[in-house]
Amino acid sequence: MNRFIPKGVPALLPVLLVTACFTLPDRDCAQHKTGTFFSYTLLEGDSLITTFIRNDSLEVEYFQGSTDTSTVRWINDCEYILKNRNPKNRAEEKSIHIKILTTTDSSYTFEFNAVGSAKKLRATAYKKH
Repeated sequence: MNRFIPKGVPALLPVLLVTACFTLPDRDCAQHKTGTFFSYTLLEGDSLITTFIRNDSLEVEYFQGSTDTSTVRWINDCEYILKNRNPKNRAEEKSIHIKILTTTDSSYTFEFNAVGSAKKLRATAYKKH
């Protein structure tokens, strides 16, 4: 072993190289906390659009002629919980956990699931300007 390289450094070198090359995507979640957004859903071969308007504490969703209002509780800048204010059935009574994974200037990709459910889905929301 080279006398100028401290013991243990050669074993750490691959780890340092891998972690130095791996960077998490930038997320600017704050720019997506409020505004008007839309996303696409593929249902039985049809592409359907959901529009939602969100402020700090409420989100109003428009989908196929119906409107739902949910309260918004932010956990941190990139995660929040939606709770339907007027659930029509048991499924709508469950809160939805949303985690923003990546952002751009005009969109964000998010993961969501019913609180307590392990099944997570992904979607992308686009901000209307």
